[in-house]
Amino acid sequence: MIEQKQQEIIEEFAFFEEWMHKYEHIIELGKEMKGLTDDEKKDELLVAGCQSKVWLKASLQATGTVKLEADSDAIITRGLVALVVGVFNEETPDDILKANIHFMNDIGLVSNLSQTRSNGLAAMVKQILLFATVFQAQQKSN
Repeated sequence: MIEQKQQEIIEEFAFFEEWMHKYEHIIELGKEMKGLTDDEKKDELLVAGCQSKVWLKASLQATGTVKLEADSDAIITRGLVALVVGVFNEETPDDILKANIHFMNDIGLVSNLSQTRSNGLAAMVKQILLFATVFQAQQKSN
């Protein structure tokens, strides 16, 4: 499923020829994302390494999949969060940890974002992998 989600993103972004249009699309994705309530935006959910504030909440569902919810105080970052969460949400910890994450390079995100935004994107993925590692350990101990 993760690979399929990545391919859908790659195809979606292939439609846009100019980076300005890709940025606009990322912003739209951020506007469409549900996000978190103000009460849910707790300091312990902040992702370290992001220039903007990014809150990332994860829970292991009874189905064995990881539910991800997130938000950001910056609109472009919120769109990036929406992309990343969209790829990993409702996937198993095993699948998350085994995934070859390539969509960010394939659509040119890494090469067209500022260094600080690229670092923040990497920090988000790292945090999701950390959540998946913890949830995988919980599943094995049960």
